[in-house]
Amino acid sequence: MPVKDLKTRFAGIAQRDATSQPLVVETAHAAKGSHLDVVVPSACVGDAARILDQAAFMIEAITGVDWLADKQMEIVYDYVHLGSGERVTVRTRVPRDKPELPSISDVYPGANWHERETHDFFGILFAGHPGLIPLLLPEDARFHPLRKDFAP
Repeated sequence: MPVKDLKTRFAGIAQRDATSQPLVVETAHAAKGSHLDVVVPSACVGDAARILDQAAFMIEAITGVDWLADKQMEIVYDYVHLGSGERVTVRTRVPRDKPELPSISDVYPGANWHERETHDFFGILFAGHPGLIPLLLPEDARFHPLRKDFAP
């Protein structure tokens, strides 16, 4: 399914979440690294993952961005199409003081590792994750080194 056809599929998310509408922007791959940039409410990341899974996209990476001045954490999901190589980026934001959103590991089992790494480095909690234990940090670590206010 070409990314152009995905725009209408993402519009369906807005009907399930009356608080905000997804922002879907076609982008130039050469300039942005993806063909489609989608911003969804945090509660809808699972819906976005299901849409992309049904369209034969695989999860490539999950990471966080600490917007300290805005008191928000952004979670960025990168997907790639298995046949065409087209790329889709899905973004969402959560409050920095309660950085929690649903896990997508039920849709993409491989997301398990990405979510654990994002939790390690940013302290973002993925609700429903089957085992959100440290992946790269020591088990007793009580810090998240990629937060902008981290001080060793």
